[in-house]
Amino acid sequence: MIRDFAIVWSERDLLLSGLGNTTILSVLSAIAGLVIAFVLTPALMSKQRWLALAVRVFVDGMRCVPFLLFAYIVYYGLPSFGIRLDNWSSGLVALTVYHAAYLAEILRGAWVAQPREPLEAGVAFGFSGARLFRRIILPPLLLAAGPVIGNQMIQIVKDSAFLTIIALPELTHAASSIQSRHYVPFAAFITAVFLYWGLCLVIEAGVSGIDRLAAARR
Repeated sequence: MIRDFAIVWSERDLLLSGLGNTTILSVLSAIAGLVIAFVLTPALMSKQRWLALAVRVFVDGMRCVPFLLFAYIVYYGLPSFGIRLDNWSSGLVALTVYHAAYLAEILRGAWVAQPREPLEAGVAFGFSGARLFRRIILPPLLLAAGPVIGNQMIQIVKDSAFLTIIALPELTHAASSIQSRHYVPFAAFITAVFLYWGLCLVIEAGVSGIDRLAAARR
């Protein structure tokens, strides 16, 4: 067993490269997903029923599709429509679009739970449209939804492991390569598990910080 972990240690550059790709992929997907969610959430709350319905169909559609199948569609299905993406871009697009739907629903739920008084005061002071959303609605929304958004970030990290199916060189792909090359499945995959765990602990620490900030502002 010690020999197996020694073999994994000898391949640490490959594992660290996979961990780096997983981290970059997760951070970029989380940022891009949040930006898209910031656009989708006001549309979900829109009084124009056709707009709210169209976004609702997208959000519910994404939430009902397994991520693995969605990643297959992006990588193998889009070329049928003349859209060809490399494995890295496909993974990033799949993670971003898929989790943007969840993030939009999280923000919508936090928006509904917000008290009406600050919103009405903002309108009374002349705020409207995007300015009202950015200055009055968004700050308390992020504080209220912070812990749930953090959980979604952890889900992004975990879902990134599925991207090994499109040969994206992330952490699971690196562990699988070491296993197939040296036949040390337990040592390779348990090491990957601990690296995912460490990454999620970093996110948890950030979420706890946001939670304390939100509690201080209540």
